[in-house]
Amino acid sequence: MNSFLETLKQYLSASEFEKLLKIPNSDVHKFILESIELCKPKDVYICSDTPDEIAHIKNMAIVSREESAALLIPGHTYHFDGINDQGRDREVTKFLVPKGEYLSPALNQIERNEGLQEVLGLLKGAMEGKTMIVRFLTLGPADSIFTIPCMECTDSWYVAHSVDLLYRKGYKTFCKIPEGTQIFKTLHSAGKLDENVVSVDYDKKRIYIDYIEDTVYSVNVQYAGNSVGFKKLALRLAIRKAHKEGWLAEHFMAIGVKGPNGRKTYLAGAFPSACGKTSTAMLPGETIFADDLMYIRNVNGECRAVNVERGIFGIIQDINPQDDPLIWQTLTSPGEIIFSNVLVKDGRTWWLGMGCDIPTEGFNFSGHWYKGKKDEEGNEIPPAHKNARYTVALSALPNCDIELENPEGIILSGIMFGGRDYRAYVPVQQSYDWTHGVVAYGAALETETTFAIVGQEGKYEINVMSIQDFVSIPLGEYVANYVQFGKNLSKVPFIFGVNYFLKDLQTGEFLNSRRDKHIWVKWMELRVNNDVKARKTPTGLIPLYEDLVGLFQSVLNKTYSKEDYIKQFTIRVPENLLKIERVTNFWSKEENVPSVIFEVLEAQKQRLLEAKAKFGDYISPELFEIVD
Repeated sequence: MNSFLETLKQYLSASEFEKLLKIPNSDVHKFILESIELCKPKDVYICSDTPDEIAHIKNMAIVSREESAALLIPGHTYHFDGINDQGRDREVTKFLVPKGEYLSPALNQIERNEGLQEVLGLLKGAMEGKTMIVRFLTLGPADSIFTIPCMECTDSWYVAHSVDLLYRKGYKTFCKIPEGTQIFKTLHSAGKLDENVVSVDYDKKRIYIDYIEDTVYSVNVQYAGNSVGFKKLALRLAIRKAHKEGWLAEHFMAIGVKGPNGRKTYLAGAFPSACGKTSTAMLPGETIFADDLMYIRNVNGECRAVNVERGIFGIIQDINPQDDPLIWQTLTSPGEIIFSNVLVKDGRTWWLGMGCDIPTEGFNFSGHWYKGKKDEEGNEIPPAHKNARYTVALSALPNCDIELENPEGIILSGIMFGGRDYRAYVPVQQSYDWTHGVVAYGAALETETTFAIVGQEGKYEINVMSIQDFVSIPLGEYVANYVQFGKNLSKVPFIFGVNYFLKDLQTGEFLNSRRDKHIWVKWMELRVNNDVKARKTPTGLIPLYEDLVGLFQSVLNKTYSKEDYIKQFTIRVPENLLKIERVTNFWSKEENVPSVIFEVLEAQKQRLLEAKAKFGDYISPELFEIVD
């Protein structure tokens, strides 16, 4: 018995201590001991994943009033975060960076020793009078080359319940991991709570990521994106591990797209917030494999991937029976679901954009809510938060892919990158090759937050691969690793750029409808399987009109006109040149950027200038040659 276990005896009951004895890893014991001595809980609950223990955690989430089961549909509960803790908080989420190490200036960071002193000071005694719950989980399926063991010490029964829906149980895995195994660890405390079970010291929120010790610290937070350490927080740790070992940890969704003769093709996609990620993942008739995070490895030359998670922590705003029939069906049927920051009235949950009238009073994250209620700053409080969420196991969805738990993963045939680009990129295009796609669609991914018809007033934000906030290595190294990963594959996925938000430059009207994305995805499936040809433009390969006509008719029962095709796929040379200028300026501010980024951007610029000299500023797609 190691010295950590010897000391733990005084803090644990005999039954809890017995559970830890079965785990032969001193790093686990050390982390639990240090967490106890720092946070000083009144007792400790070690979860070994038995059905009784899982049921106890769910029950305690209700007994503690962190969740309520006062809803009409069996299995549904709801949780409220504090009014000041409703989403990821960039300002207080920081990397702990040792002196002498470099991370991109685009990332929030603090000197490691200074940050540790601050966050550990806030965690000192934070669990007094409360129970520390210890959960053991795995990122990716268990017993797989993709598996990363992870553990969380928390004083929140809601968090302990949430991870059960979002991740695979890991106690059995921990019982057989040897010394020296890399483990991701999280220490979380909601801090002091008021009579409404809401964190009091929200002005002292801290979410710090220590990549030296593979540990996430979060304190005075309840929102699951901040308190469940294995979402985007542990992604930051996985990116470093992937970089070191030559694989990819990505902010991806993935779907199984059905093709001719019963064929199914797996496509992944990265999209910044509000750019169509969830709606793409939930396309009707296709299967959902992942909605948020994936690990991708080279396995015998094949690009194989797993879903890091087994559940969804999804935004509920705008989910309605017309646009999202599958997820609506799940959210309104009996089953285990946690709703957060919605409106509760008459035993029902209500949210923004659900397609019906919402009650004018009820209970929400602000307490008793009524129409016109204002916060401390005089702003009107909405009935539900725009970032209100639902937490549900993927297996509860009728379109869950059957390969979700396959330890060998799936073969990725295509990857799409999509932003909110009102002016430049066409709705869908295929890159010339892997490197071109990584740079021109991934490293150049940007979102325009406003649209101005005249001039350049639009506010643009580069979001490299839709993962920029989480990249815990220099951005240039991240892209270089990405490029090299593709070069090492014998079967390389196609890369596509998608843009669901292209607007008419004169009227400002969208040129895509919400449902059109299904056509672009179906075209990708055909391209990956060499079923259709394409036109070669300066920015990529685009669909032929006649192929889209058939897809619009068969998938959406919609007539697709030549006029629509030309509007959507006209190459806008001035706007594309400005895009290249913005992206080049962004990368010019980074250190140690691989030359391939500037080479690909410059080559695309020259192709655009040559096309302009030949055809003018705005070039009809039908002027470009057809290629296989």
